[in-house]
Amino acid sequence: MIQLKTDDEVDIMRESAKLAAEVLVMIEPFVQPGVTTNRLNDLCHDFIISHGAIPSPLNYRGFPKSICSSVNEEICHGIPSDRKLRNGDVINLDITTYLNGFHGDTSRMFHVGSARKKMSRLVETCKEALQSAIKLVRPGAFLGDIGATIQNLAEERGYSVVREFCGHGIGRAFHEDPQVLHVGTFGEGLELRKGMVFTIEPMINEGKPDLKILADKWTAVTTDGLASVQFEHTLAVLENGCEVLTRIDGLTDF
Repeated sequence: MIQLKTDDEVDIMRESAKLAAEVLVMIEPFVQPGVTTNRLNDLCHDFIISHGAIPSPLNYRGFPKSICSSVNEEICHGIPSDRKLRNGDVINLDITTYLNGFHGDTSRMFHVGSARKKMSRLVETCKEALQSAIKLVRPGAFLGDIGATIQNLAEERGYSVVREFCGHGIGRAFHEDPQVLHVGTFGEGLELRKGMVFTIEPMINEGKPDLKILADKWTAVTTDGLASVQFEHTLAVLENGCEVLTRIDGLTDF
C-alpha cells in the first residue's frame, strides 16, 4: 500500500533528505586516490550521528556498514572495506539518513583523481537520465514515463539499464511502495498522485545489464566486468510538479 504523505510530513522529510545531501557534500574532498572505503564510511557515519540522525543502512537486514560504496564494476550495495581507491576509479556513495522519524535517500558518482573520458560520458549520461525523469514527475504522470525516459536515453547512447534493482517509496520506512522501475513504456504503470514520495535511482552499465551477487550476499557487480554508475534523489509529488528533497541549490549539481 502506498503511504501518501501530508504536507506536514513532507516538511519533516525535508530535514532528513537535506542531511543526506549534506553528507555527499561533506565527503567529496575525501574521495581521493589512496583513501579506503572504510575511511569514507567512518567519516559519513560520524557526520550523520553528530547531526542527531542514524545511518539507515547500518544493520538493515544485516548490512554491516553505514553507507554503500560501489566502485567501478560494482553496481550497488558495495560494503565499505580496506580497499584503497585508485586514480581513475569511479565510485558511488549511497547515503540514507533517519531523522525525526523519516528517511532521506540519495547517492551520486565521484571520479577518483583524474577522470577518464570514457567514464565521464557514462557518468554524465546517468546524471542526465535522472534529471530528465525528474522533469516528468507530477500528478497525472505515470511510473512508466520515468522508466521509459531513462531507458531510452541510456540505450540511445549504447549503454544498458539494470533491471533487478529499482527506486522505491520512502518515508517512515526505508523502503515502501511503489517500486520505481528504470525501464518502461510511456503512459503505463501507476499514476502519480500528490503526496507520493519516492526515489529515482537509475543504475546504468557500460556494457551488458547482467549482474551477479558476490559471496558477501550484498554487493552486485556486472558480469562482464565493465563499469556501472548510479545517481539517486528522493522526491515528493506536489500539486503541480515535484520537489527534489535531496537537492541543495548551489551545492549539489545533479
